[in-house]
Amino acid sequence: MSQTAATSLLDGITDPAQVAALSEPQLTELAEEVRRRIIEVVAHNGGHLAPSLGVVELTLALLSTFDLNKDKLIWDVGHQAYAHKLLTGRADSFHTLRTLGGLSGFPRMAESPYDHFGVGHSSTSISAALGMALARDLSGLRHHVLAVIGDGSLTAGEAFEGLNLAGHMGRRLIVVLNDNEMSISSNVGALSLFLSRTLSRRWVRQTRREVLRFLRSIPRIGQKLALYAMRGEWSFKSFFTPGMLFEAFRFTYIGPVDGHDIPALRRHLQMAAAVEDGPVLLHVRTRKGKGYAPAEKNPTQYHGVGLFTPETGLPVASAALPTFTRVFSDTLLELAEKDERIIAITAAMPEGTGTNRFRERFPERFVDTGICEQHAVTFAAGLASQGYRPALAIYSTFLQRGYDQVIHDVCLQNLPVTFCVDRAGLVGEDGATHHGAFDIAYLRHIPQIRLLAPRDEDMLRHSLRTALNGDGPCALRYPRGAGFGVPLEGGPRLLVPGMGEVLRQGEKIAIIAVGNRAHPSLEAATLVEKELGFSPLVFDPVWLKPLPEEQLADLARRFDRMLIVEEGALAGGFSSAVLEFLNDHGLLRGQRIRRLGLPDSFVEHGKQLQLRELVGLRSRGIARAAMELAREY
Repeated sequence: MSQTAATSLLDGITDPAQVAALSEPQLTELAEEVRRRIIEVVAHNGGHLAPSLGVVELTLALLSTFDLNKDKLIWDVGHQAYAHKLLTGRADSFHTLRTLGGLSGFPRMAESPYDHFGVGHSSTSISAALGMALARDLSGLRHHVLAVIGDGSLTAGEAFEGLNLAGHMGRRLIVVLNDNEMSISSNVGALSLFLSRTLSRRWVRQTRREVLRFLRSIPRIGQKLALYAMRGEWSFKSFFTPGMLFEAFRFTYIGPVDGHDIPALRRHLQMAAAVEDGPVLLHVRTRKGKGYAPAEKNPTQYHGVGLFTPETGLPVASAALPTFTRVFSDTLLELAEKDERIIAITAAMPEGTGTNRFRERFPERFVDTGICEQHAVTFAAGLASQGYRPALAIYSTFLQRGYDQVIHDVCLQNLPVTFCVDRAGLVGEDGATHHGAFDIAYLRHIPQIRLLAPRDEDMLRHSLRTALNGDGPCALRYPRGAGFGVPLEGGPRLLVPGMGEVLRQGEKIAIIAVGNRAHPSLEAATLVEKELGFSPLVFDPVWLKPLPEEQLADLARRFDRMLIVEEGALAGGFSSAVLEFLNDHGLLRGQRIRRLGLPDSFVEHGKQLQLRELVGLRSRGIARAAMELAREY
């Protein structure tokens, strides 16, 4: 660290209440310390850099205005919560951020009493905060409840559902809108700040109520006069401010406020806290990556980063192998060159899913729906109903948010939507909220849909062409990170539905390995051969639905020991499908069958390889399971 523990303000803070006792110069100094610590740790561990740098002053203003020992604070998504962690007693352990056994990258109730609600997916904060506000009122308490939500998260339907109910219920609630898109000019913003600040003061609101009461008391014309007065006020405010949207939800609107001006933030937070007759929205303007030039210049690139050099911002060199996401992107472009029906869709993740390159090449055939997964699925269904071939690129953990639409709008109508399910399996440091553990289980039981699990980057190419060529819904799941370095031979070809591949002939044990666990299973077979003198057979089913039934039946007849390996939840996963098939067709005859996969618990955060080692899904764990199975009698 650049400062010693004796002179560091940050290291002296063990309770958020201490922040309130600091002077304004000390708060400014503390903001710089917090920024330095975030940059140092994220450079070493990776993480969400730009969002957290953008809310340092806002975090300090919140902690110096409210008492988190009684007031409740919810950070939407949690990408921006690193400063919150540092200032709530976790500065001494912050170096463990996103490491196995260390601090989570997101707020987590089990980690700290100051993490009042666990998050990781967007747009949940207002709904959760409203529930807390009602609980407070029913319990006869008086503390404040706050939700901090970004302008991106506010695009999702759940956020608007929360706003709608909050306005209807009229509970005391403070929503802080962290707007970092710089969409309002400085002149209009300054005027808006003046108008909203003036119109939000308690005496102004009281005067407004009294004037309206007086107008309504005038015989015969009172109601009309009051209505005209209200319409005039609304028109005046809406012309100059963005507040009318929130006023329509019956929120008192305050802002916009400079999100990097701590004294101004504190004044406006106090103003919001003083409102006692319903919910309040405080509009705060911030800059992503604030205080770190590379992140300010390119906040998208520095939203979520791997390891980098703090002095330059340049990433630390990594393996040259192409990622699954890159191969998907290349293949989608190749196929779209030949088929104008292909449309690429993503839900606010063009860089993460690799569809940003499709956007550059085919801008008229690319759609980013924002953080609106439900809409994205049904939007794709609408396109498919008109003869197009939409490819929805989406993380496994985010597709969960559009589950009903997958069933009702796509599969029920048998529409040719291709779900390109990125980040399937263990994603690593982002942890339980982001592991793609459940996609096999929540998709395979839906009628009409087909499921593919390419074992490597070459099979991903063939799987994508096959999915887009079909006449009904299809999903292909592939992991985060680099591929296996297999050669990409020829153009993408069509795969035969329900047909897997024997990757290695063998005896005594059949290892059925799903997707990216096929290559480690081949390595495991070699380890078993060295240890026990025989090689297990290794079979890649390729298709998770329809099952390769004839091949599975043949394996069940030939082998009395079978090991099924998948990087997904065992409960309801592929191995469950295999057991169901064998049972329903009378093929279970006392074989010993063992299943390897993700346990019936939420896997923690850590490096991908560490987590796979932990749950026994690397080659040594697979080999160990096979040898234990071989020794059973």
